[in-house]
Amino acid sequence: MGSAPTPGSAERKARMEQMRRAERARERRNRILTIAASVVVVAGLVVGGVVLIDSQSGSKASAASGSKDSAGGSKGSASGSKGSAKSAEDSGHFVTGKDGVRIWTGRLSRNHVTTNVPYPMRPPVGGDHNPVWLNCNGDVYTEPVRDENAVHSLEHGAVWVTYSSKASKADVAALAAKVRKTPYTLMSPYENQASPIMLTAWGHQLSVQSAGDPGVDRFLATYVQGEQTPEPGASCTGGTMR
Repeated sequence: MGSAPTPGSAERKARMEQMRRAERARERRNRILTIAASVVVVAGLVVGGVVLIDSQSGSKASAASGSKDSAGGSKGSASGSKGSAKSAEDSGHFVTGKDGVRIWTGRLSRNHVTTNVPYPMRPPVGGDHNPVWLNCNGDVYTEPVRDENAVHSLEHGAVWVTYSSKASKADVAALAAKVRKTPYTLMSPYENQASPIMLTAWGHQLSVQSAGDPGVDRFLATYVQGEQTPEPGASCTGGTMR
C-alpha cells in the first residue's frame, strides 16, 4: 500500500514547475537577444567596411587627380598672383562730393591680419586691419597710432581725426576738446597727410585747414556711426590704447 502524499507536496511541485517554466522562458529571451545583438554587430562591421573601402577609393582618386593637375595648378597660381597685384593697384579711387568729402569707389576688404597693410591712401579709409580695434570712445592720442588698429575702429563706425605738424596748437586743442566729448571718435597725430587736419570714416575722408571749418561738425554729425559703418554698434572700448 503506497504512502500518503505529504501535505503541501503538491503545492510545492506546482511552484517548482512554475519556476522551471519561467527559467526556460528567460533562457529563450536571452538567446533571442544574443542572436539579435550579433546580427547588429555583423551588420555594422559590413557597413563600416564598405564605407572604408569607398573612402580609400575616393582618396586615391583625389590624389591621382591632384597629381595630374599639379602642373596646370602651378600656372594658375602664377596667373592668380598677377591678378591680385593688379586688382590691388586698380582697387579704386576717390571721388569728391559737393561737400568736399572724398568717397573711395573701390571695394574695401575687411579681413583680420596681424601684418602691416600697404594702404593706398593716408590716412587709410578702410581695408584689411588688425583683429584688435583702437579705443575710440572720444580717445585723444598724443603719439602716432597703428593704421591697422585705427582702421578696425573705422569699421565700428568711428571717425578718426588726424593732424600734422602744420596744424596750429590752437586747432589741435580745439579738436581734442571736440573729440573728448564725442563717442565713437579718436584723434592722433599723422604726418605726411594731404592737409593739416583730416577726418576719416570708413570709405570717406575730409581735408580741412582749421578746426573752425564748418565741415568738421558736419562730418562728425554724418559719419559717427553713420550709414557707411560696416559694423554699427560694435564696441569702441576694450581694444588697444596705443
